Amino acid sequence: MTHLQNPLALAARVLLSLLFLPEGIDKVSGFSNTVQFIAAAGLPFPELGAVFAIVVEVGGSLALLTGFQARRAALTMAVFTLATGFLFHRFWAVPAAQVSVQHIMFFKNMAIAGGLLMVAAFGAGAWSMDARRSA
Repeated sequence: MTHLQNPLALAARVLLSLLFLPEGIDKVSGFSNTVQFIAAAGLPFPELGAVFAIVVEVGGSLALLTGFQARRAALTMAVFTLATGFLFHRFWAVPAAQVSVQHIMFFKNMAIAGGLLMVAAFGAGAWSMDARRSA
């Protein structure tokens, strides 16, 4: 199985990036909508929150994709993803008609955070900028 570690690490980084990068870009192009969404959740400083989300999603995705500072990026993205689950997918506090969808979204976020924590724990693999820098 060790011969698969590097291609699987790369595949994991690419797939995780594919989730966050388009969302981050959408937040840039629809900045006012993102701010309104954050404000509707009752969070303070929605503009700052939107900028933070963009930096984490775009910057973190690019870091994961290239394997540059991948552990740090993955840990930051994991914390962000956990917080997003608890702040925006509160299945325990929504009307009954929304519980199922929010339940799925919440646990999807938990699973994604788990994958990110694996990258944070084990690194980006040999096919990464981090590995090239340490060689």
